[in-house]
Amino acid sequence: MPRTGRPRAFDREHALLQAMRLFWAHGYESTSISDLKAAMGDISSASFYAAFGSKESLFEQVVDRYLATHGQVTAPLRDPEAKPREAIERTLRQSARMQTDNSHPLGCLVALSTATCAAQNAHIQTLLAARRANDRAALENCLCRAVASGELPSDTDVTALATVFSTFLFGLSIQARDGVSLETLDLAITQLVAIWGRSKRASRTRVANKANSTGARSPAAFASKGSGLSGR
Repeated sequence: MPRTGRPRAFDREHALLQAMRLFWAHGYESTSISDLKAAMGDISSASFYAAFGSKESLFEQVVDRYLATHGQVTAPLRDPEAKPREAIERTLRQSARMQTDNSHPLGCLVALSTATCAAQNAHIQTLLAARRANDRAALENCLCRAVASGELPSDTDVTALATVFSTFLFGLSIQARDGVSLETLDLAITQLVAIWGRSKRASRTRVANKANSTGARSPAAFASKGSGLSGR
């Protein structure tokens, strides 16, 4: 007997979510079109290509969706009203919480899904490298604001410090995949942001030492010393 009734509607949003979870868990190259079609409800190849164009196009859409949802953990870096230190600390803690959440694949899709790729997919790696560069730039801009406001010393090496924070941020993915707990990562973040205060103290010490050194060699100091000798 022939089947009757309307065919099941294709839910594009659900399909995009399932694709995101697969790419997130297994990476771009290890996720096949067959895997994607099965996760989307055993859809046909015609439906897949009509909806997404290609695997590469689908991945680009997944990345955009990820950044608009889970990737918003870095939004504090781009908030001009947030104090720089608070913005960076909130970003790190929110990211650690998101990446260790078992309701979805662990780690960060942007950091992990193209960790290894064949040469023909190098442009996919470049796509995600550009997204990560955006976060590094946001960190650096945040630190520049901290220097401008006096929250960090004027002699702070902003690029080096931004590299420290971004290395930690992207490194959270490996820790999360290895099963390191949120509690442990939170403690590590506390240690990391503590360098902010140490940087200010170190700068004050350098300024004081420089002032003392300059004062010891100043003409006034030598004149005073000479005056003391002549009074004997």
